[in-house]
Amino acid sequence: MKTYNINRPEIVHDEDDPEGFQTGYDRFGPKIGAAQLGATIYEMPPGQALCPYHYEYPEEEWVIVLEGAATLRHPGGEDQLEPGDVVCFPTGPEGAHQLKNTGSEGNVRVLMLSTKQPVGIAVYPDSDKILASPGNPEDRVMFRRESGVDYWDRETS
Repeated sequence: MKTYNINRPEIVHDEDDPEGFQTGYDRFGPKIGAAQLGATIYEMPPGQALCPYHYEYPEEEWVIVLEGAATLRHPGGEDQLEPGDVVCFPTGPEGAHQLKNTGSEGNVRVLMLSTKQPVGIAVYPDSDKILASPGNPEDRVMFRRESGVDYWDRETS
């Protein structure tokens, strides 16, 4: 059995994250040998968001606020979450969400849990994008709805 302490995450950053989305993370699910659940601690500085507003198929996600006050955008509006609050984001549009640190001081730290399915779809309503992740990284694609093609496009017999 492998152990991980959520009070001592090893936060890393993606250098190419744009302003407004510069959130650090520690994906610790693999560190403890998890295969069916994803687990990541995110640390959002003031003015930063975890990711764009989105929902997923077939993933279910949970957020647990560990430190600070997180602003949660969801289909019904926005709510302030505080340490100890837990929210489930179900599959599909009713589970749409975005987490932000709208405060001016201090980081917000959250723990995200998610089911891990071999095939996933993420929908980004604000930018009308869809991400398809069928398991093989070479087949991963992001597109806008308007770029859709007809079923028979470029098909020959």
